[in-house]
Amino acid sequence: MNAPFQARAGLRDPFTAFVCDDATADMLRPVAVEHGWSPEKVNKGGLRNAVQSLSVSASPNILFVDLSESADPLNDINALAEVCEPGTIVIAAGTVNDVRLYRDLVVSGIHDYLLKPFTVDQLRDTFAHAQMTLSGPRGEAQADKPHVMAAVIGVRGGVGASTIATSLAWMFGEKARRSTALLDLDVHFGTGALALDLEPGRGLTDAIENPSRIDGLFIERAMVRANERLSVLSAEAPIHQPLVTDGTAFFQLQEEMRNTFESTVLDLPRHMLIQYPHLVHDAHVAAVVAELTLAGTRDTIRILAWLKSNAPQTKVIVVANAVPSGGALEISRKDFEQSIERNVDVVFPFDAKVAAQAAKLGKPMAEVASGKLAAPFNTLSGMVLNHASEEGSAPEAAGSAGGKSLVDNLKSMLAKPKGKAA
Repeated sequence: MNAPFQARAGLRDPFTAFVCDDATADMLRPVAVEHGWSPEKVNKGGLRNAVQSLSVSASPNILFVDLSESADPLNDINALAEVCEPGTIVIAAGTVNDVRLYRDLVVSGIHDYLLKPFTVDQLRDTFAHAQMTLSGPRGEAQADKPHVMAAVIGVRGGVGASTIATSLAWMFGEKARRSTALLDLDVHFGTGALALDLEPGRGLTDAIENPSRIDGLFIERAMVRANERLSVLSAEAPIHQPLVTDGTAFFQLQEEMRNTFESTVLDLPRHMLIQYPHLVHDAHVAAVVAELTLAGTRDTIRILAWLKSNAPQTKVIVVANAVPSGGALEISRKDFEQSIERNVDVVFPFDAKVAAQAAKLGKPMAEVASGKLAAPFNTLSGMVLNHASEEGSAPEAAGSAGGKSLVDNLKSMLAKPKGKAA
C-alpha cells in the first residue's frame, strides 16, 4: 500500500478515515481541519466500510482505518490492501496491544499503528510524519525529473512508428526509471496495447466521447498497466464508428498525463497531426520516423516543413527505420539526407527475426533486442531526454525543404541511373 505509484499525490483526496466509535471520530475531525482536510471525510464503519468504499472509489493520500471491531486484524488488512491503490499511506488504530501484531502490520504495508485510547498529540505527530513521507522523497523525485513529452510521428503507414513509440515508452520506464504514459492516438487501429500483450479497454474512446470526465481519477482508472512504470491508453474502436471530436479530449489527456506521469510518449499518426495540430505544441521532442524510399522522402520533407512552421519550439529527431543491410535501398541514406536537407539522427537496421520474436512474446522490441540492434534504442531515448532537458536553446532546425526544393530533389533522384540509386 505504501509502494510508490505514478500518479502524483495531488490528484487524490488528501485524507479519508473510517472509524468505529464517536469518540475517535470527534478526536479526528478537528485535527483533520487543522491540516486543511474536510471533517466530512471521517466516516463511521471501520475496516469493513473502508474495504467496501475503496473497492468502488479512489484511495486517498492518507487513510485512517479503525481495526477495533476486527476479529483478525492482520487478515483484514490484507483484504484492505487488495482494494487500496499503491502510494496510499495507511494509519491503523486498534485495541490489541501486541508487538507481534504491530510488526506484522508494518510488514504488510501499514505506515503506523495507534493503540487506543490515544491522545490528540499522538494523532498529530502521526499525521505530520505521514505528510512528510508523502511529500518528501516524492516531491524531490518530481523536481529531479521534470515532465518530458515526446511525439513519435510516422511519415507513412507501416514505417514502424508505433513499434518505436512503444519501445521508447518502455525505455523511459525501465532504463530511465520514469513513470511513463503511452498515448496511442490511432483510435481504430492502434497497436500500443497489442504490442505489450494488453487489452486496450475503453479508456480512450470514453475520453473522446466524454471529455468532461477527464481528470486525475479518470487517468488512474482508464490507463492499462504494462508494468510498474509504464501505463498505456489505447483503443480498438469499431471501424464503423468515425472519430467525431474537436480535439478537446486529446488536449485534456495531455494535460492530465503531464500532471500524473514523469514522461509521456504520443504515438501520433500523421492524419491526426493534420486534423489536430495542437497535439504537438506541448511536445518537447518530435521523433519523425521515415523509410528510405521515394515516397518516404517526399513525406519526410513535407512533415519536417510542417513542424518547422507549426511547432518551431519542438526539437526534431529524424529516425530511419527498418533499413536493410547490404545496400538494397530504394534511396541511399546520402540522397535521403540531401533531399531533406539535414542528417538522419538515428538508424534502426531491419531485423525480421527480432521483430517476430517481440510480437510473439508481447514485448517491445527494445526489450528483446540486444547488441547492435539495441544501440539505436539507447541512442534515441538518450537524445529525447537530452533535448527535453535543454532550456532556452534554439530549436533543432526542421529542414527548409519544400516547394521548388522538394520538386528539384525528387527529380534529381529519379533522373539518376538505376544502378546508382542505392
